[in-house]
Amino acid sequence: MDFVVTPSRLHDARIRVPGDKSVSHRSLMLGSIAAGRTEVSGFLDGADCLATANAMRALGVTIERPSDTEVVIDGVGLHGLRAAAADLDLGNSGTAMRLMAGLLAAQPFDSVLTGDESLRGRPMNRIIMPLTRMGAVIESDCDGTPPLQLRGGMRLTGIHYEMPVASAQVKSAVLLAGLYAAGRTSVTEPAVTRDHTERMLRHLGSEVRARDGIISVDGGPVLTGRPIEVPTDLSSATFIVLGTLLSERADILIEKVGFSPTRTGVIDILQGMGADLSVENPRLLGEEPVADLRVRSSKLYGCDVDPALVSLAIDEFPALFVAAAAAQGTTKFSGIGELRVKESDRIAAMAEGMRRLGIRVEESPDGATVYGGRFTGGDVNCFEDHRVAMSLVMAATIADDEVRIRGVDNVDTSFPGFRECITSIGADVRVV
Repeated sequence: MDFVVTPSRLHDARIRVPGDKSVSHRSLMLGSIAAGRTEVSGFLDGADCLATANAMRALGVTIERPSDTEVVIDGVGLHGLRAAAADLDLGNSGTAMRLMAGLLAAQPFDSVLTGDESLRGRPMNRIIMPLTRMGAVIESDCDGTPPLQLRGGMRLTGIHYEMPVASAQVKSAVLLAGLYAAGRTSVTEPAVTRDHTERMLRHLGSEVRARDGIISVDGGPVLTGRPIEVPTDLSSATFIVLGTLLSERADILIEKVGFSPTRTGVIDILQGMGADLSVENPRLLGEEPVADLRVRSSKLYGCDVDPALVSLAIDEFPALFVAAAAAQGTTKFSGIGELRVKESDRIAAMAEGMRRLGIRVEESPDGATVYGGRFTGGDVNCFEDHRVAMSLVMAATIADDEVRIRGVDNVDTSFPGFRECITSIGADVRVV
């Protein structure tokens, strides 16, 4: 499936985008190992989260869906999971793969984690290493890629793990394994990463300590099912933010956006480029901070992006490439090497897409320099990466001519209804 985008202008609107993917994944996993019922509202009805739901069902958990955005989980408790009858297929989800590895490393049964071709090419040594130190036995392909075979019956021991690279997925995998380990498990992260696992563990009754960059849990907590309301996904909202900033005279309010301070780097970066963004009605949904986000069309200016903000905006860099291309002047990104091992090599994918649309981009191993200019029309490849695809769509709304974006099937992975959402606010996007 391809998108064909005709240059178009967004109009004023008040909208809500789908639920947060990270929170939705964790609600399924932690609700499953809590005692009692967990009712989830605002759930993201995307392919990645549905793969996690199917995996938890295969492990013996009853999960019902009264509607697309509601999930009811009858948790089996910390030690109630049972062996799946087949390999657990996690589709395209690196989050599910890494967190499930932590969750299953100490179970009394064997498990095999696999996924689609893209996921089977993604590196997993970064979770295999700490989990093995805890006592897990995990086999993978020779280069550390899935399928992952986890041996059951291993006794885990808590460790202190200093992460060499900031990663919420690795941190979460270690903390989830720590729920089953003897003693205390702690993680030091070199930079702040999203903290949804810690927040949800607290919400369900586990004590999580966080101090001086060290996060720790004790083994054997009693988790109790509770209602979970999932906020709007800031990563998905970023595409609406981007389109609004680039359009002429648009004023859009995005409702109930997740505003964990571990996720708001994209707001800081865009404001540093001149974006007119304001946060309204801040509040809490359980442990998760949320707010409404108002965005107005803005003149953007290039800048050197602070590497300290990278871990707070890691999923939003494809959109930031587009913002940089539309800005006046030059923007330099550094310390973003993690983007090369996402669903695609996002540095290379965005650099190629920008060049095909007339923008000058220079790559480095862990960064890029983007020179502001005008987008031409053209034919671009998103390399089956949902965030690359959506970023290129928003670029195409201000191009000089029509743009065709090829291979957009995976957009529903994180933003089901993306095309319908952006066409409702003025974008001209058709499917071919």
